[in-house]
Amino acid sequence: MAKRLIPTFNRILVEKIIPPSKTNTGILLPEKTPKLNSGKVVVVGPGARDKDCKLIPVTLKEGDTVLLPEYGGTEVKLGEKEYFLYRDEDIM
Repeated sequence: MAKRLIPTFNRILVEKIIPPSKTNTGILLPEKTPKLNSGKVVVVGPGARDKDCKLIPVTLKEGDTVLLPEYGGTEVKLGEKEYFLYRDEDIM
């Protein structure tokens, strides 16, 4: 479903990774565990253009795991899933 949305310029579509609420052995984790702002890159735009109209490619590719800023991004709902759009330079 997310493949239908193609970001423009240097935008990146990311699906946030939700940390597990249970360990492999079945122990429930409390709600106060620190949240990791990480995500998986779903779709990448072609890149931005500089003053001379040369294409500056995006440094990430589909499938990369990235750290996301705490605030920012544009929320996009496609079907039942939530995705976020970020600029290339906003992602760590």
